[in-house]
Amino acid sequence: MRISTNTMFERGGARLSELQTGLSKTQQQLSSNRRILSPADDPVGAARALEVVQAQAMLEQFATNRIAAKNSLSQVETTLASVTGLLRDAKVLVVSAGNASLTDAGRAALATELRGRFDDLLGLANAGDGLGNYLFSGFQGGAPPFVEAAASAQYNGDQGQPLVQVSSSRQVAMSVPGNVVFQSNDSNRDVFKTLKQIIAVLEAPAGSTLSASLAVANTNLDLSMDAVLNARAAIGSRLQEIDALDSAGSDLDIQYQQTLSDLQSLDYAKAISDLTQQQFTLEAAQKSFMIVANLSLFKLL
Repeated sequence: MRISTNTMFERGGARLSELQTGLSKTQQQLSSNRRILSPADDPVGAARALEVVQAQAMLEQFATNRIAAKNSLSQVETTLASVTGLLRDAKVLVVSAGNASLTDAGRAALATELRGRFDDLLGLANAGDGLGNYLFSGFQGGAPPFVEAAASAQYNGDQGQPLVQVSSSRQVAMSVPGNVVFQSNDSNRDVFKTLKQIIAVLEAPAGSTLSASLAVANTNLDLSMDAVLNARAAIGSRLQEIDALDSAGSDLDIQYQQTLSDLQSLDYAKAISDLTQQQFTLEAAQKSFMIVANLSLFKLL
């Protein structure tokens, strides 16, 4: 079979191009330290690597969500810690009001102090997160949850608890409804009503029912304190869970990184060996092509 000069050049050029492409690919692999440069290099490995990358992205989003949840819950915990201190102060004032030697003017002064505690408590119950939302409004985060009323405070929030996805299988509430903490269906756990009642008792002249009224108020403050402490315990439990999920997420991220490395990382020693062999083969092919290219009848004329 005769092979024309044109065919010879085409085949030689195609072979040189093929060798050059292989050499260039190996050089790219070495520079990037990645075995898979395109899905065509390893379709199965590339598909698996894509799954791992997507899982890593989801893991990163969960980590971001956990930071947001932790910040919100920490704000709630800090606020409730202040509420706890405020209720303890109120109890001290109630106990002081039971002193038999205290005059009506003295009790009125204590009432004024308790009025200040009421205002402080209302401010804490209407605390915001710094982003324009209120901590204890439920799903009605854009409006203050509590408004002072004649005998107590009116709750304008709802029972909702904003949730955030902190892992593939877990959502965590970022706050607690305000009425769960500060009020309930049992009026004895309505801290605003309790404080208003104490203030009214202390502002009136002392009567035979003073001691009994103060004892009831003290008991009701204990119930309100229990509600706040229960809420703090729930918040603390969520924060501990988020810390555990952070640790598990870090471990999982390390596993993903190792899997991705196993799928994509280059065998550096083998790649260097391949590059050397490809360079040698390309140089030999180029020399051979030049020799063959010079074998032409025109050279003999």
